[in-house]
Amino acid sequence: MRRLPLSFVVPDASLFAKSLGQSLKSRHAAGSPPPGHVELLNLLARALGHRNLQSLQAATARPHRPDAPATATAVPLPAAPLAAEDRPPPAALSDNARKALGQFDSRGRLLRWPVKYSVQALAMWVLWSLFDGRRVYTEAEVNQILRAANTFGDHVTLRRELVNHRLLTRKSDCSAYRKLPARPDAEARALLQAWRQRRRAPTGQRVERDDSPRRQAAARAAAAAPPAG
Repeated sequence: MRRLPLSFVVPDASLFAKSLGQSLKSRHAAGSPPPGHVELLNLLARALGHRNLQSLQAATARPHRPDAPATATAVPLPAAPLAAEDRPPPAALSDNARKALGQFDSRGRLLRWPVKYSVQALAMWVLWSLFDGRRVYTEAEVNQILRAANTFGDHVTLRRELVNHRLLTRKSDCSAYRKLPARPDAEARALLQAWRQRRRAPTGQRVERDDSPRRQAAARAAAAAPPAG
């Protein structure tokens, strides 16, 4: 087999390892010999969500240029992540998106169920982003993700609303859930960008300033109080 350079990114190492391990276990249980060179390449491609090696190559190859040599097989390397100072500024948030962002803490967890429906709908996009569209989830797995994503202890409502907003789909017996390939609009995309950037910010930058009169008075009183002891 002719050597071909191939670069690819594994977006979820845990999911990739699990998928590859299941394929190898299935072969072993069926009594098949260890995979050969070509079959192992196909297994790697399938673990990445492609049908076979050729499908992976087609997905990662550069478009053919008529003036390129016949032997040119260069594949683009993954783009390096931008430094913080080179990233584009976050899109302006609408009033509803700003309110939705305020429902999440600095660790990205939903603090409360929003009262306003339009804010609820935007918050659902953040929870939707926590799921992988290439896999099937059990109800227990969905619950585990949503428990970690909120602080008010109502993963059942969040699970139901994700289905109601057509961001997740489930079987009639609730035995399997899938993330739907929905497309967030500009307002939701701006919220998702702001939510991700706040989670990546250093701890000292995550604290939002509170300039309310009560907080200011409490700070002045604490500063004027005599030292203990």
